[in-house]
Amino acid sequence: MIYLDNAATTPLDERVLEKMMPFLTGLCGNAGTAYGPGRDARNALERARGQVAALCGVRPEEILFTSGGTESDNQALRMGLKASGRRGIIVSAIEHPAVLRTAESLQKEGARLTVLPVNSEGFVEPETLKNALSGDTGIVSIMTANNEIGTIQPIRELADLTHAAGALFHTDAVQAFGQIPVNVDDLGADLLSASAHKLYGPKGVGMLYVRRGIPLMPLITGGGQERGRRSGTENIPGIVGFGEACRLAAEEMEARNAAKSALQELFFDRLLSENPHAILNGGRSNRLPGNVNISLPGASGETMLILLDQKGICASSGSACATGSVEPSHVLLALGRSAFEAKGSLRLTFSEHNTAEEVHLVCDVIREEAARLRAMSLPYEEYCRAGK
Repeated sequence: MIYLDNAATTPLDERVLEKMMPFLTGLCGNAGTAYGPGRDARNALERARGQVAALCGVRPEEILFTSGGTESDNQALRMGLKASGRRGIIVSAIEHPAVLRTAESLQKEGARLTVLPVNSEGFVEPETLKNALSGDTGIVSIMTANNEIGTIQPIRELADLTHAAGALFHTDAVQAFGQIPVNVDDLGADLLSASAHKLYGPKGVGMLYVRRGIPLMPLITGGGQERGRRSGTENIPGIVGFGEACRLAAEEMEARNAAKSALQELFFDRLLSENPHAILNGGRSNRLPGNVNISLPGASGETMLILLDQKGICASSGSACATGSVEPSHVLLALGRSAFEAKGSLRLTFSEHNTAEEVHLVCDVIREEAARLRAMSLPYEEYCRAGK
């Protein structure tokens, strides 16, 4: 198997699992209890909190553990808007559904929603945000890096504009955290979401950074865990794994990214030169290492995925959270792609464990299968006649 869908999820690192195992088997204490096993669980919890905090340069007490990125995004938007005392919310058109759907839900509840367009490479232009801000804007949410096309946004500039308008700034850093340096002070974020399974950690655990002094109310109430900000018995094995994944990411990020970038450039060079009308979605620079998103008009992305799967190649056509959707990607439509172009998209995300030989093999398969599908596509003939 050639696994090229690391943006959807990464495999659990064996070293992470090793740290988790004692809490999955023998160490069963509840961190809310006062006896020995409970204290052991509490100590492990706080040690992991420190490891997660260190990866983004914040105080441990500013880290709130959740069940994942979706919960973190929901709490940031819902409770951040409430904390602001205003009713305006601004998001970009290419946000993950965890942000977009939550913002739309808030709009139905009375919030004033503004959705910012992006340019043809998938970037939010600061001037666009500046023009959208008003005295009623309570929170702005712009993702650090896009999960489909890998574009890395100018977060600091966007955050500064937001703060000048007196609003809070949230960034969904789920795709970026552990992949590129994410320092909260450098970004200027008030709230930041991340998830363990994007950096070789376990599924089912994430975090929300909350800048000290922001009176964020809990989304989930009950026993008052996480300093009263998120109730529910803590997932100690998952949190321990998250902490270890963060520690390893801090140590290995530079080497990982060098390997992924080399594979990414090799793929770009071969695929874009060998496939007629191939379109690179997102900019080639300011992009997450290892992220590739291309459109192959005339070659259905969903059909290509089946053909790749038959040859043992795992890829995707967009967000894993939109799997099964017959609609073209909202991200690609926001870039100005036609529905025909968007439906021919493939997303491949490399890890440092992939090889150049695998890249060459995948490029060969894509070239051959795309040519075969195009030969049977009447819409592709019309596309070519139209001079696309």
